[in-house]
Amino acid sequence: MNDVASGGADISRIVLESSCDALGLALLVCGRDDTILYASASMLQFFPVQPHLLKPGTRLRDFLGGVYDTGLRPSTLPENSRRRANREDWIAEQMGLHWRERYESVERAGRTRWICLRKRRLSSGIGIVSISDVSDQKKREEQLQTDLERVELTEQILDAQPNPICVKDRNLNYIAANRAFCAIHDVAPEAILGRSAWDVVDAELADRFDQSDRHVLATGRPHSEAEHIVRADGSDLWVVTRKYRVGVPGRHFVVTCMNDVTDIAAWYHGAEDGGSNSGLQIRDYSIFTPAQNFYDPFRALNVQQLVETGSMIETLPARGLRVLLATADSGMEARVVARLRGSGLDACAVRNHEELEAFAAAAEHHGVKLDILVLDTAFPAREAVYAGWKTCPVLDVTPDADATALLGEIFRASTDRPPPRSQFPQADWEVSFDGDAAARTGASEVDVLVAEDNQINQFVFSQILDGLGVSYRIAGNGREAVDLWHELQPSLVLMDISMPVMNGFEAAAAIRDAESQTGRRTPIVAVTAQALGVDLRQCEASGMDDHIMKPISPDMIEALLRKYLRAVHARLTA
Repeated sequence: MNDVASGGADISRIVLESSCDALGLALLVCGRDDTILYASASMLQFFPVQPHLLKPGTRLRDFLGGVYDTGLRPSTLPENSRRRANREDWIAEQMGLHWRERYESVERAGRTRWICLRKRRLSSGIGIVSISDVSDQKKREEQLQTDLERVELTEQILDAQPNPICVKDRNLNYIAANRAFCAIHDVAPEAILGRSAWDVVDAELADRFDQSDRHVLATGRPHSEAEHIVRADGSDLWVVTRKYRVGVPGRHFVVTCMNDVTDIAAWYHGAEDGGSNSGLQIRDYSIFTPAQNFYDPFRALNVQQLVETGSMIETLPARGLRVLLATADSGMEARVVARLRGSGLDACAVRNHEELEAFAAAAEHHGVKLDILVLDTAFPAREAVYAGWKTCPVLDVTPDADATALLGEIFRASTDRPPPRSQFPQADWEVSFDGDAAARTGASEVDVLVAEDNQINQFVFSQILDGLGVSYRIAGNGREAVDLWHELQPSLVLMDISMPVMNGFEAAAAIRDAESQTGRRTPIVAVTAQALGVDLRQCEASGMDDHIMKPISPDMIEALLRKYLRAVHARLTA
């Protein structure tokens, strides 16, 4: 009987050992009776058991017991944990796993080590266990998960900030943008990330942004600038923009933080007690350079309203219609009369039947003929008015009627006959009813005179000013603006630069020339589609006080009223 192993067996063992070393594996082979047939020497690197427990013929149960005693057993808590698995229960569980046809898991073995266990039970009953160290891979996965969680937390923190923040890479492409920054453009982050400023803002501004960004990247010195931004919804945003360089050499980034100073720039004491008439405004608008205007007035307009009032837009320059509103509602009176006057109609109101009769008598006495009587459906003695009124057509209107829609109805009602031209100016037929009927003389002042030749822009101005409750008139060219300035003596002039007959520069110069004889100075604000240096110099040379860029927004106009018409603003907020 020969107890010596064959030479072929030694060669097989050497091959297995070499393969395990090359692959970084530990290999354990068990027979059908759960005794060890082969164990690679590398098993001791994973489980520091007594060497005799790995010899062929050792029971698998004894080997598992030795692994348990080392404290480095898989699928248990680290050795410093107070929780200890029962020895026999753990051995029984592992024996069951060894008899599965297939089993694979990644388990902790100690405080910082992770191993991958792969177990196979062949049809012959032989079981094979391979063990590999995946600690580095696990650490990378954990680090990646930690980084992802950190990034997610950082994004949540950035999104919670009220100030717009964005990050650009060294190619000046956006790689991060918080919710406040995206809200300026009214787009989702996906529409900004991966793009540059040239894809988001005008070319002139994109070039300016690139210059400051590259300066920050090259020098590492922060950049600061005060800017005025108009959001996509038309609201104003006054910010102090600061840019910083972060990162390491060769991997720098530019972080832009826009500190919102809209609510803290200045406090306007509309009332001494700081009550409801108080508000916030910018103390010095000159420190802000024009930035991007994302407001689109055409997108903001009510399309259905445009369709319904299409004839009104076509006949907007028409003037001379005389309209009388009969209503006992003072709020409706202020809203409708201001809207009609702002669109070039001569309009006033009466509040009861007696005033209506007195007005009719006064108008007849002065030779003034009315074109339309707008009658509130809630007007007292409405039936009596219908029975006795023969002067002009009557339009019914509800107290909550839209003033713009009413304007369209008035134009439609008057299209069949041309409006009569009276020899009396508007001021000669306005009647006051503080007791007896009496004609009022003197110029009829308005808050704002708008000089704009484009009819759509005229409609945008009228929508905004009507919404602010400001009285206004619209001139279709520079010559008409000068004439209306002489007639109405407005408190503020919004002057378009490019107009027929007489442009905005010439009209402003004519107004300033006329004012030199009176000592009175009306604020004139240029309205231009560009902010080129030559235009701004021409504005100043022609006597203009300020400028705004198209497209205009409601907040932009309200800011002008706050700046130049303090008395009007106080009245509007009273």
